[in-house]
Amino acid sequence: MPPMLGVLEAALYADDLDAARGFYGDVIGLELVTAKEGRHIFFRCDTTVVLIFRAEATREPPAPDTLPVPPHGAIGPGHLCFSVPMAALDDWVARLTGAGVAIESDFFWPNGARSVYVRDPAGNSIEFASPKLWDMPE
Repeated sequence: MPPMLGVLEAALYADDLDAARGFYGDVIGLELVTAKEGRHIFFRCDTTVVLIFRAEATREPPAPDTLPVPPHGAIGPGHLCFSVPMAALDDWVARLTGAGVAIESDFFWPNGARSVYVRDPAGNSIEFASPKLWDMPE
């Protein structure tokens, strides 16, 4: 097998990019990398980039004079899980609820890992979970 380093980027879709900027930038505190009005907003999360697109803007084939990125807009809510040290999950719950974000679910898995689920403004399922969920080191 050729080597693989991990996940470089993950994409979610939102119609309201301003609301997405508020959630991912202000509430979660991700660093803005770049934005294009009406098309996308990208954030850095450690070694991963979180891409938020307006799906309609990514369904069109690329123009001949642009980069040849194929269409890839999704339909419906997606899911993204942030890896969070177990000891920091209570702080995340406090930060999210303090920002008015409702906790959809907060529970411990049979292996002792904890997951906290919320919805972003576009309805995507956003999880904050201890790495133990997948037997990863913290």
